[in-house]
Amino acid sequence: MRFKVGLKYIAFVLLVLVLGFLYSFSSTRNSNKIVENVIVEFESNGSNFITHSMVNKLLIQNGEGVKNQAKSVINLYNLEKAICMNPYIENSSVFLGINGTLKTIITQRTPVARMINVSNSFYIDRKGVRVPLSDTYSERVLLVSGVNNDDDVREILPLISFILDDRFLQKEIVGIEKFTNKEYQISVRSGSYKIDFGKLSNMEVKFKKLKAFYNTTFGDKTIHTYKNINVKYHNQVVCTK
Repeated sequence: MRFKVGLKYIAFVLLVLVLGFLYSFSSTRNSNKIVENVIVEFESNGSNFITHSMVNKLLIQNGEGVKNQAKSVINLYNLEKAICMNPYIENSSVFLGINGTLKTIITQRTPVARMINVSNSFYIDRKGVRVPLSDTYSERVLLVSGVNNDDDVREILPLISFILDDRFLQKEIVGIEKFTNKEYQISVRSGSYKIDFGKLSNMEVKFKKLKAFYNTTFGDKTIHTYKNINVKYHNQVVCTK
C-alpha cells in the first residue's frame, strides 16, 4: 500500500518537473521569437486624423521599428505611452501574439467643436481636450469664435454638450459666438438669422422656448422674415426683422 502511494508521489513530482521544463522551454522559445508582422486597427469613431503608416512610425523600440526585433525586447507599456503622446490619439492598446504578430488598437480623439481665433485655431473633444488642426483631414463640427483660453473652453462645454445630446439641435446649430459680455449668439443651418442666446443660464428653458417658436414659424414659413431671434428674456421670444 505504501509502495503504491510512493509511486503516485514520485509520478506527481515527475509530472510537475516535466510541465515546468516544457513551460520554461516554451517561454524561452516564445520570447526569442521575432516580430514578423505588425497590425494596426482603429476603433470606429468617424475621425481620420491618423493613418496606419503614422502609427507604424510611432512603434519605435531601441531606435528602430519593432518589426524583426525579438519579442523579449519589446516593451508594450512604453509603446502605448509613446503612441498616446500623439495629440490625435485618445487611447491605445498594444498586444504581442504567440505567432510573432504585434497588434495595436487605436482610439482617435473625436472633435466636437472647432475654436476659431486669429492667433490659434484648434478642435476640442467632449472633455475639452485640445486637438490640433490637421493638414490632411478636416472634421465637420460646430464652429466657435470668441473662445480664447481654457477657462472659456470649460465655460462653453456644457452648451456644446447640450447641443450634441439633442438630435434636432445637433443638426440645426452650426456655429456659436461668444461676446466680451459673456453672452452667446448662435448660427443655424435653416436660415441666415441669428439666435441671441444670452448667458449660459437656464439653457434647457431657452432651447425649449426656441423649439416651440420653431414649431410655429416653420409651419407658416415666417421664420425667414426675421434677422434675430432673442431667447434671453423670461417666458418670451423677441424677434427683429
